[in-house]
Amino acid sequence: MWCDHCGGDLALGEHDSCRAARTMEPPRFCPDCRRRMKVQVLPTGWSASCVEHGVTSDTGVS
Repeated sequence: MWCDHCGGDLALGEHDSCRAARTMEPPRFCPDCRRRMKVQVLPTGWSASCVEHGVTSDTGVS
């Protein structure tokens, strides 16, 4: 598994700062394949697309 913020291996090193950053930012890397994702940020949330694994989104609306 890969860190969706920095793209590093989750088994190696600390990713506390990545988790903290992810509370305010969308993911940048696919956690399954480590590919850089296409990210679109909107006033209502974000969507991130991996060419291999599809779209992840957070609309921010509850």
